[in-house]
Amino acid sequence: MDIPPIDAELALAEVRARREQVIDTNLVPGWFWRAVAMLMVLFVAAVETGITWVIAVGAVAYGLGLGAVIVAVVRKARVQVRPDLIGVRGGLAIAAFTIVLVAAGIGLGFALEALGVPFPATLAILPVAVGFAFGGPKLMGHLRKLMMSRPLAGAR
Repeated sequence: MDIPPIDAELALAEVRARREQVIDTNLVPGWFWRAVAMLMVLFVAAVETGITWVIAVGAVAYGLGLGAVIVAVVRKARVQVRPDLIGVRGGLAIAAFTIVLVAAGIGLGFALEALGVPFPATLAILPVAVGFAFGGPKLMGHLRKLMMSRPLAGAR
C-alpha cells in the first residue's frame, strides 16, 4: 500500500502537533512557581519566629497551600509525558536547578547566621524564592525545547 507523500507529511504534522499539545499540557505552569515560592517564604518565616503556634499555623498553611497548588496542576494534566521524553539532559537540568537553589539558600543562611544577622533563614530564602519563581518557568521552557527536539519514534 503506497501512501502519497502529502498524506504522509500531513500525518507527521498531526503527530507533531499532538506531541506538542501533550508536552504543553504537562509543563508546570508559571503561576505554580510563584505560588510555591511565596509558600516557602511564609513557611520559613513562620518557623524562624520560634513561636509554637505561629510555626503550627505556618506548617498547616504551607501543607494546605502546597496541596492545593499540586492538585490544581495535576488536574490540568490529563496525560502523562513518558520519562524518556525528558531524557538525561532534562534530568540533569532539573537536578542542577535544584542543587543551585539549595546550595544558595543553605550557604547564604549559614553565612548570615555566622554574621549574627537576625532572621538569617528568612533572608536566605528570599533570593531562593525569587530564583524559584523566575527560574522555574525558564526551566520549563528549556525542558519543552528538549522534549520537542526528541525524535518522534522512540528506540526500538
